[in-house]
Amino acid sequence: MEDSAIILDFLAYGYPLEKKMLPLAQAIGELKFTLLQLVPRRGVKLEIGEKVYIGEDKREKIQYILGRCPREKLTETALGQLKEFVSSKMGTQEERIVKFFNEAQPINTRLHQFELLPGFGKKHTAAIIAARDEKLFESVEDIKTRVTSMPDPIRGVEKRIIEELTSIQRYNLFIN
Repeated sequence: MEDSAIILDFLAYGYPLEKKMLPLAQAIGELKFTLLQLVPRRGVKLEIGEKVYIGEDKREKIQYILGRCPREKLTETALGQLKEFVSSKMGTQEERIVKFFNEAQPINTRLHQFELLPGFGKKHTAAIIAARDEKLFESVEDIKTRVTSMPDPIRGVEKRIIEELTSIQRYNLFIN
């Protein structure tokens, strides 16, 4: 359950081509990156990028949570905002990224979790595991210095999260 969400797009008249004229906001939960459809209170206009409370207590701007937002219903504005949001969040989530690089495991005998990150292949995976076996990583900078010729770990995780949010993936590493 999310306590707050960031507005990705506000549709004052609901989705085009649908019969309901219900105002609607597409949003993403701050902690678990859950895509949501929110119905604002009557007369409330939400701004793109605005943080709104969606927890159990009284909500000032949100009437109710309509449910999860289907990937295929995300507007172009919402997709652009989604990329900005994930990019800004990854800068503050260094511990989460380092934890992933320290704890990632093989998915099966032929595929490792590292290989699901865009730009990471078998050679990068082998280099990361070898460096991790010597000593666990302490920071993103530590990862970059100990594993040479590797793509930026923050950008790799960021791209993977966006892939998981916008398209169906066989394996999800970061999104439930």
